[in-house]
Order: sequence, then C-alpha cells, then structure tokens
Amino acid sequence: MDALDVARWQFGVTTVYHFLFVPLTIGLSVLVAILQTLWHRTGDEKYLKLTKFYGKLFLINFAMGVVTGIVQEFQFGMNWSDYSRFVGDVFGSFLAIEALVAFFLESTFIGLWIFGWDRLPKRLHLASIWAAAIGTNLSAYFILAANSFMQNPVGYRVNPESGRAELTDFVAVLTNKVALITVPHTIAGAFLVAGSLLVAVALWHLIRNRGSADIPAYRFAAKFGSWVTLVAAAAVVITGDIQGKIMTQVQPMKMAAAEGLYTTESPASFSVLTVGSLDGTRELFALKIPYLLSYLGTGDPNGTVQGINDLQAQYTAQYGAGSYTPIIPITYWSFRFMIAFGLAAAAIALLVLWTHRKGRTPTSRWLLRAGLVMPLLPLVANSFGWIFTEMGRQPWIVFGEMLTRDGVSRSVSLAEVLTSFTAFTLLYATLAVVEFKLLVRYARAGVPDLTPAPEPDDTDDADRPLAFAY
Repeated sequence: MDALDVARWQFGVTTVYHFLFVPLTIGLSVLVAILQTLWHRTGDEKYLKLTKFYGKLFLINFAMGVVTGIVQEFQFGMNWSDYSRFVGDVFGSFLAIEALVAFFLESTFIGLWIFGWDRLPKRLHLASIWAAAIGTNLSAYFILAANSFMQNPVGYRVNPESGRAELTDFVAVLTNKVALITVPHTIAGAFLVAGSLLVAVALWHLIRNRGSADIPAYRFAAKFGSWVTLVAAAAVVITGDIQGKIMTQVQPMKMAAAEGLYTTESPASFSVLTVGSLDGTRELFALKIPYLLSYLGTGDPNGTVQGINDLQAQYTAQYGAGSYTPIIPITYWSFRFMIAFGLAAAAIALLVLWTHRKGRTPTSRWLLRAGLVMPLLPLVANSFGWIFTEMGRQPWIVFGEMLTRDGVSRSVSLAEVLTSFTAFTLLYATLAVVEFKLLVRYARAGVPDLTPAPEPDDTDDADRPLAFAY
C-alpha cells in the first residue's frame, strides 16, 4: 500500500458519501417547489402541510450535503495537486462558476424561503423555492460538465511549455456530448431518490397512523411520489441507453469492462453472468442474451463492440506499455447492481400505486417494510453508478491525457494521507448517524399543525425579528 492507494480510497469514500445527499437535494428541491405551487394555486391546506413537512427534510439533507461537499474541493489541492496543476485551468473554472453562480443562487434563495414565511408575498416566497431548485440543478450541471471533461476531454489544448491543459472553448465543454446525456441521466436518478423518500415517509404514516386526520395528505404524497419514481425510472432507462451508446464511442474499454467482453464481437451478446479468469484476460463461463449488447452499444443489433484484449493492444500501441484495463469485477457488477437496485425501487412504486387503486388505503405490513427500504435502493443504485463511471475510466484520471498515478501529490506521505483518510471516515460516520437520526425524528413527527400560535398584542410586526419557520 502506498500514498496513491490511500488517496484513491479517501477520494472514493468521501465522494460516494457526499453523493448520498446530492440526489436527494436535487430532486426534493423541485418536488417541494411543486407542492408549494399546488398550495398556491388551490389553497388546499394539505399541500401546505406537505410543503413544510418535506421542506424540513430537504433542509436537513441540504445542510449535510454542503458540509460534506466542501471536503471534495480541498482534496484536489491536498492529495491530487499534480492533477490540479495539469487540469486546473479547465476544471477550476467550472468549479468556480458552480460556487459563484449556482451555489450562491441556491443558498441565497433557500435563506429567503426559510425566513420568508408570512413575511414575503406568497408569489415571491414561491419564487424563492423555485430559484433555489434552479440553482441546485445548475450546480449539478456545472459539476457534471467538469466531470465529463475527465471522461471525454474537449475544448482545450495542452501547452507544450507549461505542460498544462488550457481551456480554449468554454461552450465546447458545456456541450460535451458526455455532459449532455450525463446531466439528464443523473437528474433522473435524483428524482428516483426523492420520489422514493416521499413514498416511504407517507406509507409509514398511512399504515401506522390510520386514524390520523392527515390521511388525505399522506395518500397524495404516496401516489405523487410513486408516479415521480416511475417516470424517473423510465427517464433513467432512456438516458442510460443513450449514455451507453456515447460511452461505446468515447470510452470503449469502459463498455467492454461493463460487459466482461474480452474479444471483439459482431454481433455482441449481453452478458447476464460472466465468470472470468483470475488474471482478468479471458472468459471462462457466460450466460448471454444474443444481439442485445450490439444494440445497447451501437443501436444496431449486428453492430461491432470492441473487446478488452483488443482495446488493451490498441492502447498499448497508442499510449505505451502498461495496463489500460479497469478492474473487471468492479465494473461488471457495479453496472448490474446500478440497474437492479433502480428497477427494484420502480417495482415498489408500482406496487404502492396498485394498493391505492379505487380509493383504497394500504394496510400491509410487508408493503411498509418494502417502503422503508425503498429510498435506500436508488441511493445504492446511484452510488454504484458513480463507482462504475469512475472505476471504468481507470487507469486514466483524464481519459487519454493523464493517468491516475500521475495526478497524486508527490509531496504527501503515506502517513499523512492515512491520517486524513481515517479522520474523514470517522467524521463522516458520525455525520451519517446525525443525518439519519434527524431525518427519522422529523419524518416520524408527521405533517405540521398549521394552527397559528397567538402573538402578544403589543408586538409590532415591523420590528418582529426573523424567525426560523421550522
């Protein structure tokens, strides 16, 4: 074990942990805005109750996401300074825009939304949550554009004197074909998580608190969340199909590794299960669906998909001696787990809608158990998706330009990286417990009572300090 190995583990742990909060923030910001819009248009109190209820869960998650996200940017300078030096002119500009435009937009209007209840005009207050939701999604766009540059570098040149990548076309990076499909795919995955949370919390109250006066609100939340989950699942499948075809064009090794395809095939079969040799160079056993991989990768059932061994020989000739093959078991299984867990969440959403047919209210304890597990499924699917995306690019940190081993900080010792890795892991474990307890505590409390508290008669509203609405 050396500093490179620990630096990679640290970045992997902190990134996956941070991304547990990101999709829920992205999706829930929009869903809360929709709920408040429904209240604004109809005046129905149940929508206001749901807005404040899920808005509280959104704020808890948002705060934790901000805390864990700060660490990400520090790591570029701490553990990956050679990478930052090489790609900073490109990557840094998008991180700066994300912070100065998207994040400030998001955080400013979240503040107005939190403290603006009964202070701001209703339309302006509603606009605040929509502005925050737009800022959240813009933030995702800029971050994903930067990541897509690592997958498919465009709009740059390498200065031969400084040895650094320099941005030459800002629009080319924003319209990178990898970014244009990764953004909707990631946002669809975010709505899969947010919809699942709506369903899980509403189901708990529907089944555990059957005599509650707020049953209509929970029924709506369960059905609304189920439809969001199903539509998001369909969007994930469609965008994922397009993403697979683009990936085959720009990163053929990643597609070959995802399928355990060792030799070039035309037509190529989709592997349901493949067992390879210990050295990862050949297939020992496979259960396959004919023609499917060719269609997924090229759009043509008879299309050619390049294999791992042929690509390894091609890259060796192009980039020099070395292994250009990612860890096959990780890419192979992370790709399948991503699909399986996402589809499982959609199946539960379909079951929830079925139990609500003809005005019925679900009562099954088995459904409650499935519902409580439901938000974890798309979270795990998202995590495996990012593991596949990043591990499938290996050994490159910037595809075709810089190897991961060349991006690590050379001045940071193994002991230093191990110390920070241990500290971050313990800190994040503590924050995970705090996050879980807060979400469970406020989710179990249910929708709020909207009966206004009496105020002293001598209080001048103009001088009344801002109060936290939750």
